[in-house]
Amino acid sequence: MPLDRDLLDAVKELDEHDLRRLQILTRAQLQATVGVQAGEDPKFSMRQQWVRCGKAGCTRCPHGPYWYAYWTEDGRRRSRYVGRLLEED
Repeated sequence: MPLDRDLLDAVKELDEHDLRRLQILTRAQLQATVGVQAGEDPKFSMRQQWVRCGKAGCTRCPHGPYWYAYWTEDGRRRSRYVGRLLEED
């Protein structure tokens, strides 16, 4: 299920205190639903990628850069599109 754009925008506007509260909430939700233990942070990496859209007439390919998260789950490498969540400084 993709994240709602309004939700992502709201997260971007949070201050440090609220981001820490959100982190506590998400960790508790992970414990309840997936069984992640307290103190056990899921290991993942973030990477920017340029992506081809696949349209025959596109003259702007590749598009991006877009952020992707990568992790290992059940011995398989998984990835998830994050979007332009992280802005370049």
